[in-house]
Amino acid sequence: VPPSYKNANPSSVGYSPFDHYDLGDKFQKGNLKTPLGDKDEYLRMVAVMHANGIEVIQDIVLNHTVDAGNTDGAGGQDPYVIANFPDDGTGGFKNFRYICYQTPYIGGGFAYLNRTGRWPKNWQNFYPNEFHECCTNALNSPYWGPDISYESESFGQSSCSNCYNPIQEPNYMRDQARDWFIWFKKQTGVDGYRLDAVKHFPSEVVEDLLWNAQYNSLFASGGDDMISFGEYLGGNSDLDNWANATQNRAGTMDFGLRGSLRDMVLGQGNYDLSQLPGSQQSNRMRTVPFINTHDTFRPIVDEDGNYAAWDTFNELGGHIDPNEPRLETAYAMAFAVDGFPMIFMEDLFVMDTPQRFDHKPNKEAQLPVRDALRNILWCHKKLEFKNGAYLVRHSSSDNLVIERSGKAIIGINDSWDTWQGNWIPTNFPPGTQLHDYSGANSDDIYVNQDGWVQIWTPPCNGSNVRKGYTIWGPAGIGGGFNPPMQKTIQEWQMANDLGDSHIWSLQQGGALPANSTQERLVAKIFSGRTKIQLKCFPKNKDEDLTLILANHDGSVHLDSISGIGNLKFTYNSSEKNWYTIKVRNTFNTNPAQTVKVRAIYKAPKFVKVADYSKNSSYDIDTKVSSDLHIYPNPAHDDIQVRLEGVDSEILEFRLYSIDGRSVAPQEFSILKGEGKTWHVNCGTLKRGIFIIEAVTGQGKFRESFVKN
Repeated sequence: VPPSYKNANPSSVGYSPFDHYDLGDKFQKGNLKTPLGDKDEYLRMVAVMHANGIEVIQDIVLNHTVDAGNTDGAGGQDPYVIANFPDDGTGGFKNFRYICYQTPYIGGGFAYLNRTGRWPKNWQNFYPNEFHECCTNALNSPYWGPDISYESESFGQSSCSNCYNPIQEPNYMRDQARDWFIWFKKQTGVDGYRLDAVKHFPSEVVEDLLWNAQYNSLFASGGDDMISFGEYLGGNSDLDNWANATQNRAGTMDFGLRGSLRDMVLGQGNYDLSQLPGSQQSNRMRTVPFINTHDTFRPIVDEDGNYAAWDTFNELGGHIDPNEPRLETAYAMAFAVDGFPMIFMEDLFVMDTPQRFDHKPNKEAQLPVRDALRNILWCHKKLEFKNGAYLVRHSSSDNLVIERSGKAIIGINDSWDTWQGNWIPTNFPPGTQLHDYSGANSDDIYVNQDGWVQIWTPPCNGSNVRKGYTIWGPAGIGGGFNPPMQKTIQEWQMANDLGDSHIWSLQQGGALPANSTQERLVAKIFSGRTKIQLKCFPKNKDEDLTLILANHDGSVHLDSISGIGNLKFTYNSSEKNWYTIKVRNTFNTNPAQTVKVRAIYKAPKFVKVADYSKNSSYDIDTKVSSDLHIYPNPAHDDIQVRLEGVDSEILEFRLYSIDGRSVAPQEFSILKGEGKTWHVNCGTLKRGIFIIEAVTGQGKFRESFVKN
């Protein structure tokens, strides 16, 4: 799945990270959600995938961060960088400060610089700094924004004054990245990683992070079987060397094989297929053979969703059009060789249709699957390709025959109109009945007494049900797939430098407050009709805490436990729905402390999202809009409020403090003015920042103002 943390632009697909700890739970950069939804919704997606037996491989960007500063950039620029270092194209925007429960959103550069969220960054954490120059190689060049310097001496403080400016220690960025990587593994429950642009940060950092995800993440440790691979643009030997440098904890996208497959597809039958096996990397078992990715495939679609043109300038290596007749030939080869093959969504689904943007996911007629790719995927799994050794049995300009020893035989043919047939030796025993599971050949064949068999493969012109491939295996194999349902384990840290207390956030996180039994909202999980197990791990095990499970909106407590030390209980959920997790001090004499809360549960396999509201504090009908005008701002006593661009009348005004607390109606008064203008008398309010909310028939509109 695409990167899941906050970018400055809510429409960004995630490759311009701002705050790695914001998974859609903070009101930051003018937004709550990421393209994957809010944090609860993203974690629900992970759990639903697990319920269907699907592992989640998370895309991660760790070579750069971008868009330092408030929404308007205020506070993000460090003047010391401008004065003392050559322009690296980033304009000195290297002060990164983040929202958290302790410091929710307040506008302005000063407030931005005093945010105390986890993993703040200063100019020394990027190239160039006092010890490392920039812009001379792939590691130190800011191609996409401030480029992270992971060297041990790349640490220091910002030049800002009267700001949050904690002292950094040697190895700051590497230590912080490691802490985040472990936190992310525990928090999300994802199963593996695709690491973006790994050519642009050190391989030893990758090895460090992956080792910790494999073996140092406690219950979330992925172990030897955790899948990870990096996107490295280079020659085959470069990719092999990089994988080796990570101690093979990560593989690579096989760009060498992919380039040859593209040449084959575009060669119109003139490509020499015998060149394909040699184009793969030497470290084949640590590769991801692929045809297209979001980097190679940049269509420009019209209003109906059809491919109208191609953004070839921004494509890496050029696209392969899914409508090319040799697409399935290429995929058959990608699945036949060693490695962990990947199917791109634009190839698997026929997406250039009028229903590209408004299809129903459970209606295949609206978003058809390409049958050949479904067939290749079925064969790869059912015939157990990877349990047989990779053997090239025949190699010529128009025909390749590959055996997965004793498991499957795959024929490849790029000729437009000529069938290819060749005798090959095989490790299938003499007399074995082989069936063509591609459907290209209707008759079964038998291995002769000498251990040979003749493999016929159809051309690419569409005269056969298959274009340029055939897949043979032992007769009698059938059926579908029913991968076992997997549970999800996710853990939340309740700390003041995480989460957000702003009214427009999810209002999750925060340490338990001292001398208070106020409930802290941990999260909302989406569970099926199954057991929900909750565990709580306090930092101070001598104080009595209460762990709570409530209904979807938190209004009804379903179960709870109180006690000293680690706590746990199990609840049998009677319906699939959102469930709210809370925690609090049992007594109002307790000191403040951080806790960790872990949920073990199974989501349902299917969720009709619109049927389940979790009533979060940030409703979908709430609009943060400049259409709500306030004058003057700052104000002393009387402010004028005017709502533009909305047809319905204002039904009600509400006032909130900046931390989300409701202001009692007796502390302010409302008078109707001329036209669409209202007067709000706030003379009795204390000085500070407040939020005014106008409730209309078309939704809620909010704007902040300063009371002098």
